[in-house]
Amino acid sequence: MLIIYNPAAGRRRAQRLWRVLDVMVHNGVKLELAETLHPGHATELARDAANAGRRLVVAAGGDGTIAEVAQGLAGSNTALGIIPLGTANVLAHELNLPFSPVAVAAALAFGRTRALWPGVAHTESGEQVFVQMIGAGFDAEVVHHVSPRLKRAIGKGAYVLQGMRESVRYDFPKIDISIDGVDTAAGSVIVTKGRYYAGRHTLAADATPMAPGFTVALFDRAGPLSALAYGAALPLNMLNRMPGIRLQRAEEVRINTRRTQADGDAFSGGPTVIRNATSPIQVVMA
Repeated sequence: MLIIYNPAAGRRRAQRLWRVLDVMVHNGVKLELAETLHPGHATELARDAANAGRRLVVAAGGDGTIAEVAQGLAGSNTALGIIPLGTANVLAHELNLPFSPVAVAAALAFGRTRALWPGVAHTESGEQVFVQMIGAGFDAEVVHHVSPRLKRAIGKGAYVLQGMRESVRYDFPKIDISIDGVDTAAGSVIVTKGRYYAGRHTLAADATPMAPGFTVALFDRAGPLSALAYGAALPLNMLNRMPGIRLQRAEEVRINTRRTQADGDAFSGGPTVIRNATSPIQVVMA
């Protein structure tokens, strides 16, 4: 079993990882830890492991790390395991994965899997696999400018602080979007595979990452007051019921903006075309 981990993720996450590893080693599980050295390195490590015929590769981190590993495993028979160590851990909540070290270790050792169907964002600069969502507009600006150091120190609070900053300096331009060939526009857009956003907060109650397709959340209202209202509704699980939000199912989405965020990581490269991956990935479940 290969476990891929970002050593820059912070001391607390490293301690959580070692608690899981201690349980596994104590129970005789043979494992190897590979540390990432730069963005995209997790994809390279996972692809090499899949090409070498490894049965299981584990992403130890948040949604961004999971997406990088998933990109490396795409098209292979290697299963994806998850040790949730991120800030929001949206996919782990989506899949009802365990968080306690003993339960995580047991799930990985048992190896029961289900098919997870990622999305792929196509831009002028390349392709990016995502496992949960793509965002453009206000939330992408927050992700692009949030301090990694502050994020490691206070977790979700870093996004709250950056959101307050962006609410007074972001211009809130309208974004042109095409949903299955039908043109529309919105202040912000989130293309999601699953139900949750920014943690265990409901955005698209009927969505599932286990099947092809997406739910597109269009935020028609823009501006500082709307951004603050949406932010306040999020922890109350009222975001999907707020005025000015449209939810649509889609198989292909085109977003005409150069700056997005994919699974909580900054992503750029020009207008983005979002499609289903050509095949699912087997992911280890509890």
